[in-house]
This record gives sequence, C-alpha cells and structure tokens, in this order.
Amino acid sequence: MPKEEIIYGLNPVMEALRGSRKIFELFLAGSQADKRLEKVLKLAAERKIPVRQRDRGDLQRLCGTDHHQGIALKVEPFPYADFDEVIEGLKGNQEALVLVLDSVQDPHNLGALIRSAACAGAHAVVIPKDRAAGVTAAAEKASAGATETIAVVQVVNIAKSLEALKEAGFWIYGADGAARRTLYEQNLTGPVALVIGGEGEGIRQLVRKSCDELISIPLQGGVNSLNASVAGGIFLFEVVRQRLQKASAEAPR
Repeated sequence: MPKEEIIYGLNPVMEALRGSRKIFELFLAGSQADKRLEKVLKLAAERKIPVRQRDRGDLQRLCGTDHHQGIALKVEPFPYADFDEVIEGLKGNQEALVLVLDSVQDPHNLGALIRSAACAGAHAVVIPKDRAAGVTAAAEKASAGATETIAVVQVVNIAKSLEALKEAGFWIYGADGAARRTLYEQNLTGPVALVIGGEGEGIRQLVRKSCDELISIPLQGGVNSLNASVAGGIFLFEVVRQRLQKASAEAPR
C-alpha cells in the first residue's frame, strides 16, 4: 500500500487541511496572492505544512490530470473508517442513515454519491474492497472534499455487512428500477441503509437477497434508468424529506 498520495482541487485540499490526515506538502501553481488561496495558506501555516511552488505542467504530471485548479497536497493514504466501530456508534440512533454502494466503479460517481450522502446527513458510506472504485484523488475531487467529513468504510463482503446492519436495527432498502413499490410508498424515518447498485448492472443478486425491500424511482418517460449518483441523491433526500416532515408533525404547536 502506498505511504502517500496526491489530492487536488480547492475544496478537497481545504477539507484535508481541516481534517486529521497527515499532510506532507502543499503544491501551488500561480500566485500566492490569489484571494481563493487565503484560507488554504492560513490553514497550511497553522499546521506548518511546507508550500512548494510548481508550474502548471509539473502539477498536471503530479496529479495525472489538468483538473487540479492550481493546487495539490501530498498526504497519507485515505483513512477508511472501521465498519464495526461505525455500526456500534449508530446503535439506538433512530435517525441513523447509511449509504451502501454495491460495485460502483466510476470514481466520479463514487465521489458524487459521497458528497450527496454528506449533504443528506448520512453517517457513513460503505463500499466493497474489490471490483469497485475506492477513494482516490479523482473521487475526492468529485466529492468536493466530502470524503473528509463523512465516514467511508471498505468491506470485504457487502451482503454480510447488510446482515450486520440488520442486527443493529437497520431496515435495508435496495434501489431497483424494476421494483413494483416506489420509494415514496415507504416509511424511511427509522434507522435506514440505502443500497445503490453499480453502473449498468445494478445490485448483485446476493446483495438483493440481503435487502428487506427493493424499491424504485417512478420514471416518467425518456430513458429507462438514472445515473447511479443521481438515483442515490434522490433516495437520500427522500429520507431527509420524510424525517423533516415527521419532526415537523411531532413538534409542539
């Protein structure tokens, strides 16, 4: 396993500097007088991170892309959270929300899903170790730094992890475009784990069997499926809508 990696882009760099990862160097292409970099440089100074000036070509080679926004960090590898610790910490939480991704392979989709999960107040994102995207620099860029604000867990076996979530009191909903019942017909106000399948194939058969309920998004024409990250966002924010509605109904008048 590598001892260090490069992350890039203004938001991922900012969140990493605010987080707890070990940081080795900050690389900049362009003027340090750039207004957008004020907070970044302040955070780097507070953490005593050395700042290196690079030209844009060097930074592109370092990052492997030209989408670096003139800024990059050399950091320790992404620190995945421990599944058992995450689940233990959520036991008894009636508003626990976990997003489970079954074989999402595009790092941009992964990053977008992590970003949506963080924005929806989810407590963790669970991904498989094999045959799926991990948290790489591209995923961190697509997440706009959200990987630093939500627990991301890698597990060997998604189906077994779903069984562990059930034992902890979660109800498991799998997204399936062919399911008869829609997400709008479900009560999503208790401890919930949402399962989103990979691009093209959807949820694998063994994982499907581990879901308590398969539910769909009612599509109204056009193409017959949604991008995985869009579907995940819709499911996550239906949970948010229902919980806000319940809280409003229960609030004293």
